[in-house]
Amino acid sequence: MQISPSILSADFANLQSELEAIATADWAHVDVMDNHFVPNLTLGPPVVEALLKVSPVPLDCHLMIEDPDRWAPGYAEAGAQSVTFHVEAATDPVATARAIRAAGARAAFAVKPGTDFAPYEDLLAEVDMVLVMTVEPGFGGQSFMADQMPKVRQVREAVRRRGGEIWVQVDGGVSASTIEQCAEAGADVFVAGSAVYGKDSAADAVAELRALAEKHRH
Repeated sequence: MQISPSILSADFANLQSELEAIATADWAHVDVMDNHFVPNLTLGPPVVEALLKVSPVPLDCHLMIEDPDRWAPGYAEAGAQSVTFHVEAATDPVATARAIRAAGARAAFAVKPGTDFAPYEDLLAEVDMVLVMTVEPGFGGQSFMADQMPKVRQVREAVRRRGGEIWVQVDGGVSASTIEQCAEAGADVFVAGSAVYGKDSAADAVAELRALAEKHRH
């Protein structure tokens, strides 16, 4: 059970100390938004490269951008250890996943709440993780969509059928009150923003979330 705090909820003026505050987490989740695929603009390769130099944990880059076929491999080449692209934006997801892996990162694809997973099940052969969005991507602090839990189950079952070590990640509204249902449905990587950075101690929040998730380890 892995916790990946989203720095979208961190203090952008102090990203190095905000990363150090989550040194006990498994990953730092970095939301890259281009103001085209989603209606928000966050950060891009230069900031990711700067974060890589100071982060005590590996970076989990979630690309909410158009044309990930072109841009995603660059994040892996820069040193991000996991790179997630949206299937809705990719023209050739197989080639993109292979390019990410060839550059030395874990490859993952994400599905928005309105996107059906079934047409993409064959992509499991090319990736290390599937991200099921539990909010509409674009902004932090939104409320959790419990109606995405059947999709998490569907992904977990598909992974079981296929075999192999593929993680199932959830992102959006994950908190102490929602993480258990995500874990129960089959998720094992949890992105939490305000549920970590909104607390007095980010480390305590990470520990609490991990303990809650562990109760439902499959």
